Amino acid sequence: MDRKLLDILVCPICKGPLHYRKEQNELVCRADKLAYPVRDDIPVMLEDEARRLSLEEIG
Repeated sequence: MDRKLLDILVCPICKGPLHYRKEQNELVCRADKLAYPVRDDIPVMLEDEARRLSLEEIG
């Protein structure tokens, strides 16, 4: 994932910061408890495509 792209991306819902999880290949918004997938190095920033995070995953 391109570091410059990560620096400018924000959550499309709350406009908060996103954290990249390399192992899961997803961008995480801790505030909204959502994980957005990254497919072929392209972040899919659609709420319908996001995965709801459990409390254990947010930590």
